[in-house]
Amino acid sequence: MDINTLRSIATPLAFIALVAIAIWTFSKSKKKDFDEAANLPFAEDDDAKRDPSVEKNK
Repeated sequence: MDINTLRSIATPLAFIALVAIAIWTFSKSKKKDFDEAANLPFAEDDDAKRDPSVEKNK
């Protein structure tokens, strides 16, 4: 088996992986999870609520 045979096998496999990731990313069942993950940087830290010495950036 030479390198060109490996490349001919790897190309369709990579394309199938790309399509599978795109379908998974844009599926409606994952929308809620991705929206929650997108808002994580804006969530208030639990330590900041309990510890008054932690400064809040405003």
